[in-house]
Amino acid sequence: MGGGRGTRLYPLTMERCKPAVPLAGKYRLVDIPISNCINSGINRIFLLTQFHTASLHRHIQSTYHFDAFGGGFVDILSAEQTETTTDWYQGTADAVRRNLVHFRTFGHDLVLILSGDQLYRMDFRKIIEQHIATKSDVTIATIPFPVSKVEGLGLMKVNDDLEINQFVEKPKDPAVINSLVLSPTIEAKLSPSEEKRCLASMGIYVFNRSVLAEALDNNMKDFGKEVIPSLLGKKKLSSYIFEGYWEDIGTVKAFFDTNLDLAQPLPPFNFFDPAGKIYSHSRQLPPAKINRCMIDHVMVSEGCIITDSSLKRCVIGVRSYLGEGSSLESVVMMGADLYEFRDKPTGKDGASIPRLGVGKNCKIRHSIIDKNARIGDNCVLDPEGKPDGVYAGGAVIIRDGVLVVPKGTIIPPNTVV
Repeated sequence: MGGGRGTRLYPLTMERCKPAVPLAGKYRLVDIPISNCINSGINRIFLLTQFHTASLHRHIQSTYHFDAFGGGFVDILSAEQTETTTDWYQGTADAVRRNLVHFRTFGHDLVLILSGDQLYRMDFRKIIEQHIATKSDVTIATIPFPVSKVEGLGLMKVNDDLEINQFVEKPKDPAVINSLVLSPTIEAKLSPSEEKRCLASMGIYVFNRSVLAEALDNNMKDFGKEVIPSLLGKKKLSSYIFEGYWEDIGTVKAFFDTNLDLAQPLPPFNFFDPAGKIYSHSRQLPPAKINRCMIDHVMVSEGCIITDSSLKRCVIGVRSYLGEGSSLESVVMMGADLYEFRDKPTGKDGASIPRLGVGKNCKIRHSIIDKNARIGDNCVLDPEGKPDGVYAGGAVIIRDGVLVVPKGTIIPPNTVV
């Protein structure tokens, strides 16, 4: 599922949909669910898209190529007008409903529905095995969350055999939340926790084919708010409990913190794990070139050129350029689509346009620098002490306390925020 607007992740979604947002320097968010599918032996994948899809389509088309003998594919299904519909997808359930006709072309008994904007590593064969063994109609992947952290999540109550008997989408009433805590029997089977926990939906569903068609034979728009609650008491719904790392990257702060966590010596999500490889576009770039730099807990992607600078707790994307004397602390820099080796001649006002990347003697802290940004010499960018808003004549946006330089933005030399 890659069709949402991603408004909470704006301005990173100003020119792209959320699944296309770069992650960890060289990947895209959509690489996570697709890689999990491939690692689980699932190679017939449909990607449902709607808003700002151009960069996502380019990435998929240049990355995922399957051999002719395995029957695998990643097929992009964009919102389209038909004889019966002229509007866009109205929600997750509506998006799947409109594409059932495309799924029918391929023989199948089960449908696995995934979100395109979460960071996790899961072997989907295990949830499918449980689904079949329990003879469930629908299985929902869930994760145990402390009661104090369940805000904004869909929660469920399950019997000791993991059958779901209650589902509440994003409850706020403490009494309702407390009524959904795990039973002692289930808690005893999980890793220890000092706080009471609830089972939160991960937005990952396994449906029997016939049950999915029946569940969507209506006008319901959303799985979590409408479809799943409507099936309670009518179909067998089960929970598959997942205790690994999972992060819903839904806000600028969540995106920022998740990326910087990857620079830790032992990150909560390990891209270096050979047992669960994450795939992405192969760019055939040269190694990163780092000259006379002070680097502390930094991920540097291929093709970067960094000279005489200081970097602390940063994630540096492909083809990033950083000029002499600059200092970056807690920065996610997404890189560039091409190289430039000098400033462009002139802009409309007669001044030269800074080259792609960060210029000389810049000080940047607690920031996200989106792709193809141009930051001139002697700039200072730091959100500390400043409220969320728009700065530098609209060139810089602070959201969730994080300073963001949007994609393709030009920051003139000597700019201070």
